[in-house]
Amino acid sequence: MANPTPSPPIPQPSALTTFVSTSTSVTTSATTSQVLHNLQHQHLWTSLRVHDLKLSFPVSLISGIPPHRVYTHPDEQLYMVEHSLREEDVELDRMFVLPTVQGQSWSLGNMAAVFDALPNPGDEEADAEAHAADDDAVTDGANADKAAKLADYYQYRAKALQTGEWGGKRLLLAMIDKGMGGEGTVVYYVVQEGAVKPRQN
Repeated sequence: MANPTPSPPIPQPSALTTFVSTSTSVTTSATTSQVLHNLQHQHLWTSLRVHDLKLSFPVSLISGIPPHRVYTHPDEQLYMVEHSLREEDVELDRMFVLPTVQGQSWSLGNMAAVFDALPNPGDEEADAEAHAADDDAVTDGANADKAAKLADYYQYRAKALQTGEWGGKRLLLAMIDKGMGGEGTVVYYVVQEGAVKPRQN
């Protein structure tokens, strides 16, 4: 009697499957975990947090710091150009991400409720004095000039965010294709509250 051919070993779960199965809790859905994994491992975001919003419908947001700026308001961009500041000179902002699935229905009321739950621009980040204190450490020659420009920028930015001059609240809408044949790709869209001033070329 011949020995039966051994069956092939069971493949190990993927990194995403392991991450979702170990991080999914009562409050964190598989969709949120998948977007969190994508932000951390594919897009290299840091300081990631999950925020469970207390709304009339279940929703979680993810916040974190991207490796580069995702969006700059046209008026802020103009200010930076006029003051010889590059995007690399300015600290990165914490961004909020709303995990969704392609085909999931969202009403304007639900989206407005999510925006209402977001902090006002500039509230969560350090204020102008904290940025100025950081910049005081660099005071030699050209660096002193740049430090002064950055201090002015952060002071003006705090005011511009409070008045809405540089736009209002914004978030990234993360959409996962989980439909038939969908491979789980995550696509991100910038969504802003209210009307947005068009860019000038």
